[in-house]
Amino acid sequence: MTALLFTMLVAVAVAISSYIAKIAPTTPGIEDLKAVRDAQPSVLLSAEGTHLATFARGHQEQVTLAQISPHVLKALIATEDHRFYDHPGIDISRSLSAIVHTLRGDAQGGSTITQQLVRNVFPEEIGRSRTVERKVREIITAIKIEKAYGKDQILETYLNSVPFLYNVIGIEMAARTYYDKPATDLDVLESATLVGMLKGTSYYNPILNPDRAQKRRNVVLAQMHKHGVLSADEYQALREQPLQVKLTRQPDPLGSAPHFAGYVRRQMLEWADANDYNLYTDGLTIYSTLDDKLQKAAEASVERQAKVLQDIADVEWGSKTSRVASHTPTAYAALRKKVEPFSHFWKERADLLDTFIRETGEYKKAVAAGRADEDVLASLKANEKFMTRLQDGKTRLEAGFLAMDPVSGEVKAWVGSRDFERDQFDHVAQAERQPGSTFKPIVYGAALEQGLRPDRIYPDGQVEIRLVDGGVWRPTDMSGFSNRMMSLREGLVYSKNTITAQVMQDVGLPNVLRLARAVGIENSRLDPVPSLSLGTSPVTLFEMVSAYSTIARVGEYRKPVVVRKIADRHGNVIAEFGSEPERVMSEETAVELIDMMRGVVRYGTGTEVRNRFNIVADIAGKTGTTQNNTDGWFILMHPRLVAGAWVGFNDSRVAMRSDYWGQGGHNALLLVGDFFRDTLKAKMIDTKAKFPQPKRPPPMIVKEPSEDWINRVTENMQPMPPPGYGVIQQNGTTVVVGPAGQEQEAPTAARVRAPVASQGEDELGRFLGDSGRQSASSGIPVESSGSTPAGTWNAGGDLFPAPGQ
Repeated sequence: MTALLFTMLVAVAVAISSYIAKIAPTTPGIEDLKAVRDAQPSVLLSAEGTHLATFARGHQEQVTLAQISPHVLKALIATEDHRFYDHPGIDISRSLSAIVHTLRGDAQGGSTITQQLVRNVFPEEIGRSRTVERKVREIITAIKIEKAYGKDQILETYLNSVPFLYNVIGIEMAARTYYDKPATDLDVLESATLVGMLKGTSYYNPILNPDRAQKRRNVVLAQMHKHGVLSADEYQALREQPLQVKLTRQPDPLGSAPHFAGYVRRQMLEWADANDYNLYTDGLTIYSTLDDKLQKAAEASVERQAKVLQDIADVEWGSKTSRVASHTPTAYAALRKKVEPFSHFWKERADLLDTFIRETGEYKKAVAAGRADEDVLASLKANEKFMTRLQDGKTRLEAGFLAMDPVSGEVKAWVGSRDFERDQFDHVAQAERQPGSTFKPIVYGAALEQGLRPDRIYPDGQVEIRLVDGGVWRPTDMSGFSNRMMSLREGLVYSKNTITAQVMQDVGLPNVLRLARAVGIENSRLDPVPSLSLGTSPVTLFEMVSAYSTIARVGEYRKPVVVRKIADRHGNVIAEFGSEPERVMSEETAVELIDMMRGVVRYGTGTEVRNRFNIVADIAGKTGTTQNNTDGWFILMHPRLVAGAWVGFNDSRVAMRSDYWGQGGHNALLLVGDFFRDTLKAKMIDTKAKFPQPKRPPPMIVKEPSEDWINRVTENMQPMPPPGYGVIQQNGTTVVVGPAGQEQEAPTAARVRAPVASQGEDELGRFLGDSGRQSASSGIPVESSGSTPAGTWNAGGDLFPAPGQ
């Protein structure tokens, strides 16, 4: 019998040994723990070397035992593992005691501090479910650790790696978060409270569950008394004290450019996974492209101008009248004091307010609990704090801003929202909004690529485009139809939807889509419908600024760059980044398109950027506004910097009230203009840099004559074109364009009949017959320039007075 029992015990021992031998190689090794002890977060630096962000798994700061209050160590050992300095990693007697208590229905933990360390730092390797195998893995790893490290090293690693809620890891950040002091200054009560949380951080959260936390703290104090750390009198005095905990949120580790840092972190995580690095523990130094001065300028511009626009929105929606109070943005700060912001909006849109309430978690939770819709609405409307939070959130104007170097493709400034603390959503790379007319340069670029000339003529009137489903699309403009012939160039300069739609038809959707992808709109969905030409497919500001950078780079696309290089913890460069140029648009097309976009800021929809901010530089750009003033855009190109801004509300059902301030040329333009004014003034970018000029001869521009000049012409019988006609004189040839868009060419000295007899045939004939002899002496003011002021005839195709915009 004895022999049989012995044989069975041997067999069990062999089986257990075999089982352990099988599992042991798959448990974490000493090198794994060394990596945990040596873990360093990665840091993100600006182009100038300024610290921007720290990439760690949470708010964590490694400290030594000497930097931790002795009260913490005594409380921890007395409560969690009073034989810590005596056992080899597992406490057999405690484990057996825990099993007995558990069988009696009083579940207790028998894990040592070393075993808890294993669970904290190797949760995936050990396993999360409560199984025998997990426990065996935990014990094996704990023994390995005890053999390799001293007790103080284990204790230090444990206290630096234990989680404390609120994305806080380690005793140092826990002390700062709950008591706003370093770990070295924690007293007995504070130490006992934090150690008490370790049994269940959420359950014993001293902020949300103070009663439970206090009871647990007193259990820790009792253990300290039991093991001789506290006297009976000390224990009795301390257990009656209140918690005195106050949550102090730690600064976000994403630092001073949080949205940019968040984007870089996502990029670096992908790179680290692909290259066998750990972004959070390998101590990498990431050198970014962000420019300190340009970033500060961008942040200041967004803060200033977004506040101005918020005042405008508050005043306009706080007033009964829809009349624009002022065209001066800064005037609204004083007006805001006289109104209740958005009071008219909520009164006019009571139905929308109910909808907003029904979309909240509070409403859904109440209805799910069985309460009636009307009761919940009434209850929530009566809750002043709830309503203030809801209405303030819905009516807070937001913005996104991005600046990029078109030469290198490097991102130089990035502002994802007005205030990261209030809105972490990134309006640069995450928000997809309709770009409106800022998409139009891509349409016109595709047109130029297909051989269409800037002086190609289109009628500005009702346009009807048959859709695939049989419907008819009739694009309109805010200013209505001029019923004049307009050039392709004018269509972009004055942002005419009717002209752009016709250009799209001539170019073809596939060509526009192809160019949009090529210049930088890579990820957002672009619907293959005619209205795409007017910017109806949502895109990101990041993509649009990238696309404009391609244009500014004279048709060469470079993938945007946010990181220049990465160095390891020893300073060795392990990766460098850049992007190779790829020609996606001919140089001739890009130069011509840039010149057309010069016109936008010289005499088109973007003139405010020059007039209001006195910018003197070679710039080109485009405004954008979407339906109902939901989105405002403006992107400006300079040979050395491209910057763009989006302005709007997070909920698209809220928008700027007036058509004036709802236009991108009056809202988003303020942010970009403010930024460029300051950066050019401070000479952060080259003020003398120039875009290439078109190779074609500059168009001759005949200004609209003054009344005095007309009188002189009449007196001297000098020729002038009759109303409704434009005349081009170049290289010995006269080209006549009439209201119907008909053209004729003839030698300048020849007499050319007008194409429509009813439009002053004799006058036109006299003008053409004499123009070659008298144009130089008649006093007609002539410019040789690529720009056309409003109200002119342009030999390059801008033949009629500018339409009202």
